[in-house]
Order: sequence, then C-alpha cells, then structure tokens
Amino acid sequence: MKIAVILAHPNKDSFNHAIAETAIDELKQKGHEICFHDLYEEKFDPILPAKEIPEDVSLPPEIETHCREISAVEGIIIIHPNWWGQPPAILKGWVDRVIRPGVAYEFLEDDKGGGVPKGLLKARTALVFNTSNTATDREKKVFGDPLETIWKNCIFGLCGVKNFYRRMFNIVVISSEEQRKEWLQEVRKIVNKYF
Repeated sequence: MKIAVILAHPNKDSFNHAIAETAIDELKQKGHEICFHDLYEEKFDPILPAKEIPEDVSLPPEIETHCREISAVEGIIIIHPNWWGQPPAILKGWVDRVIRPGVAYEFLEDDKGGGVPKGLLKARTALVFNTSNTATDREKKVFGDPLETIWKNCIFGLCGVKNFYRRMFNIVVISSEEQRKEWLQEVRKIVNKYF
C-alpha cells in the first residue's frame, strides 16, 4: 500500500519528528511504500498565489508532485502540533495548494460551486497525530476541539476519505521520557491497526 506521511514541525528534535519516524518505521516493517514530506525541511512555500486558484492551471513542479502523490496514495498520515487550535501555517498552506479542486474534490455537473463537492481522494484512511500543551478536557469544553472538525469534516470528509482517526498527545511540555516512549508505542499500534 502507498501511504503519504506529511510532517509539519520546525524543530528536528520535536516529539512530532519522533512520531513521524516511528510511524514510518512501522509502515516500512509492514512493507508499505511511503511518500514522506517534512514540509519545513523542504521549505514548502505555503502561499497560494492567485494564479493557482483555477482548477485547470499549470502548477509549479513541486506542487504538481504533491498533487500527484496525494491522488495516488491509499492512506494518509498527518503529523503536527496544535498551534492556536490550528495546524501550523506551513501545513495550512499545503492544504490550500495541494488539497485542491480536480485533485481532492470536484463539484458535480451543473454545480457552480455552491453545493457539496464530491471527494476524489483514493485514500480510504487518514490518521492525524497532534501534539498539544492543552489538556484534553479544556480542548474539548473550552475550544470545541477545532482540529477534529478541521481534519475530519472540513478536509478528509469533504475529500471522500471515509475512515478517519486522530490522536492528540498532551500535555507534551510536561511529559516524561517514559510517557513519550509509551506514546510512541501507541503510534505503532495505531499505524498497525489502520494500515
């Protein structure tokens, strides 16, 4: 199975990087083909130029590569920190430029864009691993867990990915080395369960 792993954290020593390494190692052990992108390492440009908005435009080669890969994969894993209840700007820009009409979704015939689009992604499963320094209860009760809504409903649900699972690891800033090791074992189990 071909699986995309998208990482968005600027610090190579971060727990997000450890999650990515663990997920990739587990996928490799199972014989999966991996399309890995560390968006910060690649210096991915998150700014969507106006000329890229139309569906039928010629895209820059690096964006075309991302679009081709996300169209072909059978599974997707996204890894990022919770920053202000959102993904980091670089990952939001990746969504803006790659999860685009004609690649991830399309409007039905005679629909000028006001209706509900049809999802085009081949992937049937998406996993999202987040880190946070907010307690789970506070995230849900005070903030309404915006990352769950963004990834499950606004992105993957809209693009036709039916099987979705998200795991938030928190509170990272006060976690022990032992706790992080346990979390990484959980990452392995989740990846193994879904892929």
